[in-house]
Amino acid sequence: MTYFTHILMNNVIPLSVMIALGAILYRAFKLDIKTLSKLNFYLFSPALVFKMLYESTLTFGLLIQTLAFFALFFVAMFILVEVVIRWRRYKGGMVPAMRNSVIFYNSANYAIPLNQLVFVGDAFTLSIQIIIMMMQNLLPNTYGIYSVNAHKKDTKQTLKTILSLPVIYMIPLAFVMRWLHIQVPEPIYAPINYVSNAFIATALVTLGVQLGSMKWKLKLSDVMLSNVLRLLIGPAVGFAIVSLMGIHGVMAQALVLSCSVPTSLSSVLIAVEYDNEPEFSSQVVFSSTIFSIFTVTLVIYLMKFIA
Repeated sequence: MTYFTHILMNNVIPLSVMIALGAILYRAFKLDIKTLSKLNFYLFSPALVFKMLYESTLTFGLLIQTLAFFALFFVAMFILVEVVIRWRRYKGGMVPAMRNSVIFYNSANYAIPLNQLVFVGDAFTLSIQIIIMMMQNLLPNTYGIYSVNAHKKDTKQTLKTILSLPVIYMIPLAFVMRWLHIQVPEPIYAPINYVSNAFIATALVTLGVQLGSMKWKLKLSDVMLSNVLRLLIGPAVGFAIVSLMGIHGVMAQALVLSCSVPTSLSSVLIAVEYDNEPEFSSQVVFSSTIFSIFTVTLVIYLMKFIA
């Protein structure tokens, strides 16, 4: 019950308040969602990724093992969602929208506080979550954008779009500067802090604006199917992979927990920016965040059975 209350009070309610504010602002002022989307892609998200990786303390061994787990998990979930896509016979933009809603999950502003709650500020488990967050920022900005544009543009135009995104350069830059102990001058680091701190608020307001502008034609069966894959099947697959890899103890628990969080805001930002099923994507993010109160609490309870 403690975890249930904490997740509700510290994750779901604050996120819902910010989303509601976005919807209210849209109704009052008809905010331009494309402008908000570009701010997220080209300013706030790159700053957040750079700051978290630059300040992290990652070892090479931990990096390799976590990346191996993530690669297996990503492939497994990709195969599962492809089976569902063919079973449901999705067409056009709904194919990448469903795929993105399952394989991209909220590894930053939801998963990091959750990790620190469950493991009581443990630096080791935080490092694991930061590696997952790095990949969950890189993939939406590369493969995620490619998938929603593949049927609209030629490959050259799609690659040009991907290469224009700053976040794909922030990841290697942050690692190089940290490993070489290059200090960022304070007059530059202060703005990076200001901008990165604004990411969560801006992304949630963007989601609220999208929800406020929708006609609310619910795709209930599709939304619930995505929620089941993300919130229930995801952590089950994560558990199977840590067992297969022979990972035990707190690392296994941290990896399974990282798989249990709701759909990422990135899927909405991609859907809005590239006009690819934004209503479905918004409904999935909002509903999975609400339902995660129950599913994440269940995962935390079951984690004690991981040796």
